[in-house]
Amino acid sequence: MVDALGVAVIGFGWMGRVHTRAYARLPHHYPDLPLRPRLVTVADEVPGRAEEAAERFGFACATRDWREVAADPRVQAVSVTAPNFLHREIGVTLAEAGKHLWIEKPVGLTAADARAVADAVARAGVQGTVGFNYRNAPAVEAARELIASGGIGTVTHVRVRLFSDYAAAPDTALTWRYERRRGGSGVLGDLASHGVDLARFLCGEIASLAADTAVFVPERARTGGATAGHALAPGGEPGPVENEDYVGCLLRFASGARGVLEACRVSVGEQNAYGFEVHGSRGAVFWDFRRMNELGVCRGTGYRDQPVSTVHVGPGAGEFAAFQPGAANAMGYDDLKVIEAHRFVRSVAEGTPYGTTLADAVRSARALDAMARSARTGGWVSP
Repeated sequence: MVDALGVAVIGFGWMGRVHTRAYARLPHHYPDLPLRPRLVTVADEVPGRAEEAAERFGFACATRDWREVAADPRVQAVSVTAPNFLHREIGVTLAEAGKHLWIEKPVGLTAADARAVADAVARAGVQGTVGFNYRNAPAVEAARELIASGGIGTVTHVRVRLFSDYAAAPDTALTWRYERRRGGSGVLGDLASHGVDLARFLCGEIASLAADTAVFVPERARTGGATAGHALAPGGEPGPVENEDYVGCLLRFASGARGVLEACRVSVGEQNAYGFEVHGSRGAVFWDFRRMNELGVCRGTGYRDQPVSTVHVGPGAGEFAAFQPGAANAMGYDDLKVIEAHRFVRSVAEGTPYGTTLADAVRSARALDAMARSARTGGWVSP
C-alpha cells in the first residue's frame, strides 16, 4: 500500500507551478515510490493567486500566509519557491516545525542564510533537497561518471557558462530580482549558483577564485503591481538596478584543475545557453542544455586531431529510463524537476539524503560570497 505525503507549495510563480506538476507526475514515472504526494496547501501573498492555483491544480486549500503551512499537521513536506529574500525565514521556520524541505536555490541571499537553513534542517532531523536541477540531466550524470572513471584522463581545465537574455530588454520590470535587499547578488545567485554546483559536481571542490562583475543595464522600469516571471513594464518610471548582470570568474580546484565560469542575464542572442566543457589529459566532454540529451565526447590515445563524437544518452544514463525507452528520445526541463521531486520524496521515505542537499547549497553560497568579495577587492579569495 502506498502512503500519502501531505505537501504544500509556498510561492506560486512559475517555479511553484513546476514543483506542483512534478509532484503530480511522480506516480507515472516512479510507480514503486512508497510515498505519493497529496497536494494540501498552496500559499502566495499575491491576492487571488493561491486560490487560482488551488482550483487549477487541486490543492485542498489556499492561503496568503505561509506561516499557516508551518502550523498545519496535514503537511509533512514543503516546496519553497518564494523569492530569495524569504528563503531563510521560511526555511528555518518550516524545519523547526518538522517539515521536510524542497527549497529552490540559492537558499537565501548569503552563505549565512544557507547555513542557517542547513543547521535548522540538521537540528530538526528532517530532509532537505535544493533545486540545482541541471545536475539531474542524465547526460550530466553520464559526464560525471566518465570523468570520475578517468575516461578523459586527469581533468586539466573546465569552462562553465550560463548565458540568458531574460533581462536584456531595458524595460524589463524592476522586480525584487534587481534589488540588493531582496534579490541579493543578482546573476550570481540566479545563474552562477547553478554554475558553481555543476563545477563542483563534475570536478570537485573549488579551492580559490578570482571574479569580476558588472551591471550593463543600470536602470529598469518600475511596476505598480505584482509581476510573474520576467515581465516587461513599458513606460514605467526608471529605477536603479542594484545587483549584478554579469560575472566572470577564474577557478582553482582542489585537484589542481583550472576553470572559468561565466554567467550573464542580459546576453542578447542567448536563450538558456547553459553548459560546460571539461578537458582532461586524454580527452574532453561537452554538454549544452539546449541539446540536453547529448554529450560531445573525445577520448582515446591520439591526442592531436582526436575526433569528438556525439553521444545520445539512453536508459543507462542517470534516470533516463524513467522517462524514455531508448536513446535519442528527448527529455525536457520539467523532467529534471520530476527527478528532483523523486529524490526528495525518496529521501523522506527512507530517511537518507538523495540528490542535492543543504550542504551543497552552503558550498555554492560560499563560492558566490567569495565571488562578490573578489570583485570588490580585485584579488584571489577562498570560498
